[in-house]
Amino acid sequence: MPVPRAGKRHTKCDLRHHRPKGRSCDSGLGIHARMRTTWKPHTTGADLDAEHRNALPDSVFAFPDKRKEPLTDASHVRNAIARFDQVEDVSDGERDLAFANIKKAAQHYDVDMSESNWRELGKPSTT
Repeated sequence: MPVPRAGKRHTKCDLRHHRPKGRSCDSGLGIHARMRTTWKPHTTGADLDAEHRNALPDSVFAFPDKRKEPLTDASHVRNAIARFDQVEDVSDGERDLAFANIKKAAQHYDVDMSESNWRELGKPSTT
């Protein structure tokens, strides 16, 4: 797809994905599955008390800018998935990044994750 021309009004998402204005980022094309993640493995054997949590690098958190939801092992990844819809004061862009980080951590720690979009988290199962 061609890059949008200067002078036309496009959203940040339109420019990032080179898509025509009006076509949603959440179009089911798997765009966010390819989103740049910030998560890096950092397994710690210690309980995450305040001292250990504060010592963790930002790259360990699902929401790195807010330092919310550490992803240090499979248990914490499952917890982040279960509590995703309870996280407050974050934008949709931050949720996009957090979801990509959780998916990457889930893959690393062999946690099954069937959701393909963060909007599916916290909803009752349809089975």
